Amino acid sequence: MSRQARLQAARAELAVVSGASATTRAVLAFGDRRIDRALPGGGLPLGCWHELGGEGLETETAASAAAFVAALATPLARRGTVVWVMRRDDLHAPGLAGLGFPVAALIQVRVKDDTEGLTAMAEALGTSGVSLVIGEVEAVDLVAGRRLQLACERSGATGFVLHRRPFGGLGRGGANGTAAATRWRVAAAPSEPTPGEPGLGAPRWRAELERCRGGRTGQWILEKTDGEIPLRVVAELGDRQLETPQPIRLVG
Repeated sequence: MSRQARLQAARAELAVVSGASATTRAVLAFGDRRIDRALPGGGLPLGCWHELGGEGLETETAASAAAFVAALATPLARRGTVVWVMRRDDLHAPGLAGLGFPVAALIQVRVKDDTEGLTAMAEALGTSGVSLVIGEVEAVDLVAGRRLQLACERSGATGFVLHRRPFGGLGRGGANGTAAATRWRVAAAPSEPTPGEPGLGAPRWRAELERCRGGRTGQWILEKTDGEIPLRVVAELGDRQLETPQPIRLVG
């Protein structure tokens, strides 16, 4: 590699750490000011990677975070190929389909450990035709986080890291991916039955935005919807007033 190429690579990595960007980043807007105003550019930044985690048993199953991402990222999944990287072969495709996720575009990749998983994620994010990469890993160090972001920058794909300790144990601690654009804590929330219909209502999640580069933190209750509106904000923390939902849309 030439000296000029090394300098350009170093500048690119520095931009990732500092949060700098040479261009205006496209976003995935929720269509609700209560959450969009907390995010830079009015929505979830695309062409970068995000991390999500849970608490308690969720650190082993990551079930709520996986369902939340599947619902949230459905518009991105419809743009191209989706790669899901995991250590345990327990992803339930019919459940994803029930959330509206286009499973026909899904490629599942089984890996033996986090190192192999992060490598697979970076390679998938840098591959032409891939629009979305979801990976289940325990932790992301700074070097691996930079590699993920550089791969996103090259291809324009978006990544989601689901923090998961798939076989239990003590593990290596919580989320530490400092290069991620956002960090979320996700948990299942009680559903509300549809009036006049028996059984449970639509899936709901309590989503806490713990860190957001260029934005601010917040907590919301979000609900899965059918049709063109994958998710809607039911309430902000301390706010139980419902608002008329607008479709999640791609901007930019």
